[in-house]
Amino acid sequence: MKVRVKSVAKALPKYTRDTGEILPFLELWLQDQEPRFRRKIKKIFENAGVDRRYSIMDADEVFHKSSFEEKNDIYERESVLLAENCLTEALQKANLAPKDVDFLITVSCTGIMIPSIDAYLINRLDMRQDVVRLPVTEMGCAAGVSGMIYAKNFLQANPDKCAAVVAVESPTATFQLEDFSMVNMVSAAIFGDGAAAVILSSEEDKNGPAILDESMYHFFNAEKMMGFKLRNTGLQMVLDKEVPETIAAHFPKIVHPFLEQNSLTINDIDHLVFHPGGKKIVQTVESLFASSGKNIDDTKEVLRLYGNMSSVTVLYVLERFLEKDIKPGEKGLMLSFGPGFSAQRILLEW
Repeated sequence: MKVRVKSVAKALPKYTRDTGEILPFLELWLQDQEPRFRRKIKKIFENAGVDRRYSIMDADEVFHKSSFEEKNDIYERESVLLAENCLTEALQKANLAPKDVDFLITVSCTGIMIPSIDAYLINRLDMRQDVVRLPVTEMGCAAGVSGMIYAKNFLQANPDKCAAVVAVESPTATFQLEDFSMVNMVSAAIFGDGAAAVILSSEEDKNGPAILDESMYHFFNAEKMMGFKLRNTGLQMVLDKEVPETIAAHFPKIVHPFLEQNSLTINDIDHLVFHPGGKKIVQTVESLFASSGKNIDDTKEVLRLYGNMSSVTVLYVLERFLEKDIKPGEKGLMLSFGPGFSAQRILLEW
């Protein structure tokens, strides 16, 4: 019995602007800063590899002096709507109804909700009263893959069941208006908001790629490299500038042993389904695979079109592969990185 990915669907917030449209808001926000600093930040936005981003708030609201409470209220309201939209579409793609879901995993780290999004989905979609819930709230960019790993383990132990993983993120809601640090600038330049849902099944149905294996890799003594600090003004981004170099140093241990335990090498992998953490991380990963003739074009395109949506982003990359005409037997490697510091891996076979 194999666990298969049946469908992926995305949902985008109603507000969207390209980078050129955001620059005037940036100029106004930075008007009291040194001219050299303003020029530097403008270049960061222009060279981030992100052409457009979506948001649960319009730019006026983002650059308005709103409280943590006000931003979190918007996050709560809009997250439920986005989650409902993408889960509904993913179920329709898989020819399933909400009551067919046995295991519901919701993923988010950019706001605070108790009860979590899954509780709202159960009521809004009239799901079963015995559906098993699992909110994943503090794993950052890696959590989309993490949710799929948890779903796979549940389905592996429960034949003929269905699981839904719903990821919703709003890094916009964590933007710090009074923080002029480089970390806040870089995160504002690369992040956007979005949602995605993945349907997985352990039924005897050969449609969709099968999950052959999954694994987590934890970097020791790297807890402070990435994450959030809870401030009175909200969730303040933590992003160490050494992240790309640290990933590069660990990359051989992350990829090769995982493939070897499945009697594979990187040459056996046909498709790379990677999380686009940012331009530098994309360039780092791309250079590491250059010698093997692999590309991460879909990863770069998702970053360009939407920005980094934290846990959601790798699922947008996965959706692009599910829409392709991929030959049976071809294999894919999913990979994302997140706070901890950690790497999450899934091996797929079509």
